[in-house]
Amino acid sequence: MSAHEHKAADWQTYKMNMQKPHETLEPLDREIAVVAAGLETLKSAGILGSTEYDAARFLAFRKAVAESFEIPWTAITPRMQRLIWAINAIKRPPVMIAAGVFCGNTFISNAGAAVGPGAVYTARALVGLEIKPHEAERAERNVRKVDPTGLARVLAEDAVDYCAKWKDSIDLLYLDADGDKGRGKGIYLAITEAAWGRMPPGALMLAHNSINAADAMKDYLAYVRDSQHCRASVNMYLDGEGLEISIK
Repeated sequence: MSAHEHKAADWQTYKMNMQKPHETLEPLDREIAVVAAGLETLKSAGILGSTEYDAARFLAFRKAVAESFEIPWTAITPRMQRLIWAINAIKRPPVMIAAGVFCGNTFISNAGAAVGPGAVYTARALVGLEIKPHEAERAERNVRKVDPTGLARVLAEDAVDYCAKWKDSIDLLYLDADGDKGRGKGIYLAITEAAWGRMPPGALMLAHNSINAADAMKDYLAYVRDSQHCRASVNMYLDGEGLEISIK
């Protein structure tokens, strides 16, 4: 299989204040260029078929989230927000499930390519899972402000159990959950294994914290970098958090 790293030159110094999710960290053209280089790597690896996305629609999405979402804190940098939205806009997954969505910011970064002012395609199902009921309620309130249709929804569910019972396909699985009993980001592998039988060839996995939580994620990373499971996997160093992107 093909396992890669893609590193922005300044990934170690590009930092955000997590209490200021919408703060501008660099000129817009720099952000666009950094993400474009990452998308080229994903295309070269065979994970994406194209690098083209509607930049104006992305900005409409970003504006709607900035104006309407209650975000107490987030580790999703502007670069990562653009990358996640662009991957969904390019891949256009009919079914997307996001595990561990907190206030809904990570979920809408994925789902926002299919609902709201940034929509560029029509999805069949967009599900965000958050195990803490009060956080799931806030995330659902946030999402409703952007997507009044109800297609994108956040549920207070355990991601392992939910994915194991899911009957439809899972075309994109976003992972940002924290497991109990000290498992932390190690829960990613259990969620992936629960979803695996519903993921068709070509399905994508996006796993956040692939840099700063690499030790906790080591079993997951070994799984997706094994050619018996995935055709390619790229660790994206756009910031200090990282995103491992894999294709089944």
